[in-house]
Amino acid sequence: MITMNNAKDLLKEHKILLASIIAIALPAIGEMSLNTLLGVADTLMISHFVGSGALAAVGFANQIVFTLIFIFSSFNTGATAMISRAYGEEDYDKLNKIAGQTISINMIIGTIITTLALVFSRQIFGIYDMEPEVLDFALNYFNIVIYGAMFMFLSFSYAAILRGSGDTVTPMMITGIANVLNIIGNYVLITGAGPFPKMGIAGAAWSTTISRMIAMILYTYILFFRDSRVKIKVRNMKITGNILKPLWKLSYPGAIEQGLMQLSFVAVGTFVSRLDTSSEAAFRILINIESISFMPAVGLSIAAATLVGKALGEKDIKKAVDTGYTASALGVVWGVFMGLIFFIFPSQLLGAFTPEVDIVMLSLTTMYFMGINQPFLNFMIVMSGALRGAGDTRSVMTITSLRLWVTFVPLSYLFIITLKNGVIGLWYAEIISFIVFSGVIFMRFRSRKWTKLKIDS
Repeated sequence: MITMNNAKDLLKEHKILLASIIAIALPAIGEMSLNTLLGVADTLMISHFVGSGALAAVGFANQIVFTLIFIFSSFNTGATAMISRAYGEEDYDKLNKIAGQTISINMIIGTIITTLALVFSRQIFGIYDMEPEVLDFALNYFNIVIYGAMFMFLSFSYAAILRGSGDTVTPMMITGIANVLNIIGNYVLITGAGPFPKMGIAGAAWSTTISRMIAMILYTYILFFRDSRVKIKVRNMKITGNILKPLWKLSYPGAIEQGLMQLSFVAVGTFVSRLDTSSEAAFRILINIESISFMPAVGLSIAAATLVGKALGEKDIKKAVDTGYTASALGVVWGVFMGLIFFIFPSQLLGAFTPEVDIVMLSLTTMYFMGINQPFLNFMIVMSGALRGAGDTRSVMTITSLRLWVTFVPLSYLFIITLKNGVIGLWYAEIISFIVFSGVIFMRFRSRKWTKLKIDS
């Protein structure tokens, strides 16, 4: 494992590589942070303008939306690995074919998922033990925001294409525009500012959906009409076996991984739904805070994936290995920093999300445990990205799935339900799972078996 002292030594030794990682990671960090803030804007405004019942409902609804999106947009994982390898080989014709077919696949899957989600929305929410008011809020929000699922499928595929070709700035800028529009839309549609009707939770849903549609339109213009190394033509979108086969081989482990990951969140959500509404609201706030905290690690993960794949395309194995270690060291440093923030300013962070004192007090101790978890969480996120960039998606799937279903979910049930620890029990389980499996993923990376993988067949 990378300790704090090892991390400092690695960063000093690889200054040039560090600069390359940061150059790609910073815009990706900005994009991921802004993407998370799109959901956080809903959380903050609904918490302040509508109430804790609506806040819990939006949390449940978004959990279902992102479960569907993350599972079924997993072709983007394989696309990033293939595009970054083609980018390293300077084969731009191949790069554009991979990009075009990735978009076609996302369009097909997005249409199917959106239709099924609309038809079976009430049955989907039947898995939760919610109060009637919360269920009404959740269905109202979900049945509007699910129309934006297609826009998200396409936007995620567009962003993955750009990142794989080394462009992390454009996704950041588009996400920033979408966020500004979403925040403005939230305010005017939730509260009924100016000539707009007061729509409450439905206003938040429409604002989010419209902002996602605008982001998709901007991405479409840039990838289809702007002159650059990535310029997709309609003929590139025809699905062919020579691209689909390796894309499927690289992507299906990611789909399984995301499926098991999102189902684990749903399972834990059902545990939390057995608690009272205040506990449900506290859970959603804590999840939002944690999601924001590790966004830099997600950015570093994207940079690691892009640069590891590019280095392997250039046949420079040492550079690929050094990239993984250096990016992971940065992740550990960030994790330690955020852990300290959680220890020093817990009540201030919680107070930004809710004016309700009982929810703040309910969440306070959990913030300390979230702080302890930060270095391990951030390390595992970045190291997973490095392995995915090499095309080692099967190993990441196996390690992540074991972490979730052998330790995290069973221990969450033990602490939340059996031992009646409440919401904090989830983080007891999370800390144990990350400590154990951070070591496992480090051993996989150190073995260097991922440097010998072929991704074109």
